[in-house]
Amino acid sequence: MAQESSQAARPAPALPHRRAARPPHRVVVIVDENSNPFELGCATEIFGLRRPEIGADLYDFRLCSPEPRTLMRDGFFTLTGVADLTAADTADTLIVPNRPDTEVPRRPAVLDAVRRAHARGARLVGFCSGAFTLAEAGVLDGRRATAHWQWADSFRARFPAVRLESDVLFVDDGDILTAAGSAAALDLGLHVVRRDHGAEVANAVSRRLVFAAHRDGGQRQFVERPLPAVPDESLGPVLAWAQERLDTPLTVPDLAGRAAVSPATLHRRFRAELGTTPLAWLTGERLALACRLIERGESRFDVVARRSGLGSTANLRALMRRETGLGPLEYRRRFGPSGG
Repeated sequence: MAQESSQAARPAPALPHRRAARPPHRVVVIVDENSNPFELGCATEIFGLRRPEIGADLYDFRLCSPEPRTLMRDGFFTLTGVADLTAADTADTLIVPNRPDTEVPRRPAVLDAVRRAHARGARLVGFCSGAFTLAEAGVLDGRRATAHWQWADSFRARFPAVRLESDVLFVDDGDILTAAGSAAALDLGLHVVRRDHGAEVANAVSRRLVFAAHRDGGQRQFVERPLPAVPDESLGPVLAWAQERLDTPLTVPDLAGRAAVSPATLHRRFRAELGTTPLAWLTGERLALACRLIERGESRFDVVARRSGLGSTANLRALMRRETGLGPLEYRRRFGPSGG
């Protein structure tokens, strides 16, 4: 393959991986003429790298293309040495091609591969303009999806049967997932890892990416996120201070007082530096802690609610369902120590 990528990673503690005995979930990416290299890089970083820090490889990752040589976007480089399209027929998750020229029809062979994958129950993923590929294949009719905002009008005109949500980072519609733009491919990719392997593993992947996984975009995203790098150093200690006291009745005025600023100033800093509000950040951190407690074996949901600062089991249940789509019991069955 005529592409190389390397990235220094900060060592992280090894995590137990309870699904190592299973055959690896196979992720296959279809690369077609004029495909965007950035999204291909995102898929490779998230699904294709070895994970010694976790103790097991998460996925069996492959690239395929309808041609032996594929000219990438604007001729920046040529991709060679990958499998042909028959590899798509072995995918558990198939990532479809995306490219900037959305008006040019996709190859019939690529669309057929997408249809076959959908018919046999594979999970389909479209990054950025990949939603056009899915819609052309006819698998999005009546389904929720998103695409980059600059193509929203064009997409709706061409595919009126698709329920496009253009104001979110990504849409998880079960077996079909779409991301709104290039960087949102990382958000969606981490969401998939989180859905497959739980918060501990997804957080390890996000640390290796040095990427703050959560961005306020209105989506049902439930990836545990590391403390982001904060340009204003005065905010960092406040976040760390709050994370150590999530089980206490913290309020926005408490955070503002710790930072020695007014609540209005604190709101402005959170919006500018983290893209969210203090209350939304605090709630998200508490929910992430609740998920960790459940994953690590705490079966008493009243204890989880109290230790995470969410108060009651009713509040825990409501927030988990809103943000993860799962109630605490379902979450424990899926991601608890004996889950999966």
